[in-house]
Amino acid sequence: MELKECINFLLTNAQHNVFQYLSKRLTEYDVTPVQHGVLSCLMGKSYDTPKHLAESMSLETSTISGVLDRMQKKGLIDRVINKEDRREVQVRLTDKGRELEEKITVIIDEVNAEVLKSFSEEEVASLKDFLRAIASDSFGE
Repeated sequence: MELKECINFLLTNAQHNVFQYLSKRLTEYDVTPVQHGVLSCLMGKSYDTPKHLAESMSLETSTISGVLDRMQKKGLIDRVINKEDRREVQVRLTDKGRELEEKITVIIDEVNAEVLKSFSEEEVASLKDFLRAIASDSFGE
């Protein structure tokens, strides 16, 4: 099979292009796409755990740990030990992190609209269904 017909090649290129575009749009707020994912998971909640955040974002717990470190240094989140269960760390948005919610939501909506502008509503729905199906398959496991 020719490389440019390989599903991995196509998905990787598409993801890279969207990631780069989103990264550029988020630079004004000093937030990366992965950090946006954390902010998004925390919005509307009082807290979440690093393990649950990693699961929600399909990341390794070691990866989320580094992301949370950088976000805490930027003042976007705090990590607090649960007083009732000292083994649990709670990740909470700071006021600074919460202030970004509306601004970043606008950017995400604009990026989604731009990326999908050449597709009809039905095609967008199908594309998302196809991507969810690929993402949920364990391929021979």
